[in-house]
Amino acid sequence: MLIIGLDGNGGQLRMDCVDWEDRLDDWELELELGARLDGSDWVTLEKASAETGVSRAALRTWYRGGQIPSRLVDGPHGPQRLVPLAMVAERAEASPRVRKTAERRLADEAQLELLRHRVDQMELRLAELERRLGDPPNKP
Repeated sequence: MLIIGLDGNGGQLRMDCVDWEDRLDDWELELELGARLDGSDWVTLEKASAETGVSRAALRTWYRGGQIPSRLVDGPHGPQRLVPLAMVAERAEASPRVRKTAERRLADEAQLELLRHRVDQMELRLAELERRLGDPPNKP
């Protein structure tokens, strides 16, 4: 089949030959990939970052360096990069920097929980003191 169109560089006329069988095979592969992606753990960079605590910049460095695989798929606002969540988590565990950040975050959360517990105890004590002050003293 012959396709005639304008070239993006200067608007020159160009002609391309496209074999419909090749195009159909490509389309079927895209559909198969889409079906596999729907039931898998491939997620957007944003979701991978939120789930693992790894920055999107680090994720980009990792997939550009071949440390994790990635795929481009059509998204609602153009092409979107997907990465396998399990491999990102595995790579994050191997990263000392990410591990330290996660440990720091866990330590902060533990500290926060301890402080919440202390505040709860103080509120109970305060309520007891207020109750005692509000009760008239017992005179024998």
